[in-house]
Amino acid sequence: MRRLLYLAPVGLFLVLAGYFAFSLRPGYDPHTLPSAMIDKEAPVFELARLAGNGTIGREALKGHPVVVNFFASWCVPCRVEHPLLMRLAQREHIPLIGIAYKDKPADSARLLAQFGDPYRDVGMDRDGRTGLDFGVYGVPETYVIDATGHIRKRFVGPLSAEAVDHELLPLLRTLGGS
Repeated sequence: MRRLLYLAPVGLFLVLAGYFAFSLRPGYDPHTLPSAMIDKEAPVFELARLAGNGTIGREALKGHPVVVNFFASWCVPCRVEHPLLMRLAQREHIPLIGIAYKDKPADSARLLAQFGDPYRDVGMDRDGRTGLDFGVYGVPETYVIDATGHIRKRFVGPLSAEAVDHELLPLLRTLGGS
């Protein structure tokens, strides 16, 4: 029994060493968060539009590839990625749908008036239910939806120019959206 007591630290060390070796393997990105929604149809939702009357729902995501961006006026990283979203809308002509996550309509409108509005449409997810259905951990999060309404890619955190140029745009070209 005493020998087992002496071997316990060695066993713990081997378990930790195995975990770190697994985490440091080539090609492993610890920032990648898996999503159970990849290759599944986007969840059903119906949100009030920020501007104008009516609602926006899942049907707006079908017929052509689209990029859905969850953002909020109170989100500092959302402001950091905003110029990149403007570039996507203006130069790349990417169809962007914005979902204001747990935000007040007046605050979202003020943000878009101040920094520019890259979105073709914006839905108000005041209670965060749609974000929860998509699997949003926090804002910003961006989803690439194909023409059939299926989620093909998820970007957690603010988009970077590298991610846009090497992942998002090539994927949209493959899907026939750019």
